[in-house]
Amino acid sequence: MAKAIRDVYGDALLELGAENVNVVALDADLSGSTRSGKFGKAYPDRFFDMGIAESNMVSTAAGLAAAGKIPFVNTFTAFLSTLGLISIRAQICYGNLNVKLGGAYGGMSATFDGASHHAIEDIAIMRALPNMRVIVPADAAATRWAVRYAAATPGPFYLRLSRDVYPDLYTEDTEFEMGRGRIVRDGTDVTVIACGLIVHKAMEAAERFAEKGISVRVVDMYSIKPIDKELILRCAKETGAIVCAEEHNIYGGMGSAVSEVLAWGGAGVPTEFVGIQDTFTESAPYNDLLKKYGVDTDGVVAGIERVLARK
Repeated sequence: MAKAIRDVYGDALLELGAENVNVVALDADLSGSTRSGKFGKAYPDRFFDMGIAESNMVSTAAGLAAAGKIPFVNTFTAFLSTLGLISIRAQICYGNLNVKLGGAYGGMSATFDGASHHAIEDIAIMRALPNMRVIVPADAAATRWAVRYAAATPGPFYLRLSRDVYPDLYTEDTEFEMGRGRIVRDGTDVTVIACGLIVHKAMEAAERFAEKGISVRVVDMYSIKPIDKELILRCAKETGAIVCAEEHNIYGGMGSAVSEVLAWGGAGVPTEFVGIQDTFTESAPYNDLLKKYGVDTDGVVAGIERVLARK
């Protein structure tokens, strides 16, 4: 049965704590929400609640990493990628330090907390930082892999996490690879490249088009940086049209990363963007927000229709 991504993350962090005494966790007074509190309860001597002081928290993590620890830094993504940014850039990335950033409540999953807590620009920020690697898991198995891979691999990582339950896409024995995406549904007429929750919306949209005899390929681009250039260019060549779908501003995120690859590879195919249209968001139930800002199944369907009309 599918579990909330934040719960999967908390469980994976707890497991790491049992396996490696160098794993430590830090939080900015949100450990109940981020689920890092599970680690803190089991290993209080390796857990640091820094209060509402995100920049100091990241700086402390940098010091811990320099001393040989493996810090996991936890707070809402909207605060981590803004208030924590100066320390992320100047200390963690500049020093190429072994710090793992757990960005909780990605996208609009903070729902009723509104624009101040919604993270719609974090992928753009994090992927622009030298040495930073960016992962956006789409289900429980991908989340567990992301946590364990980050812990085992030296250097800075940013994990974009949600509070919500994502349906299972993968089995527990699925093998993931950094710098790769995965075709989760094959098709020949158009490719939807998505990340996080929107992979599931793309799968639902593909089902609708199948009923009309239109074959939609769906790619889970869980590794945003580095990104899978080979797969993107292959999909462009084989299907002739690309839709980029993400719970993020249409500027600077996964869609921009995909477009950079298409331009670099000379793949002149019609491309559409499904995402938040360069606006701040509101407070509402999650599904209502996804619908209003065009990142639900209907939004992906509309993106596919637009790109097919241009093909």
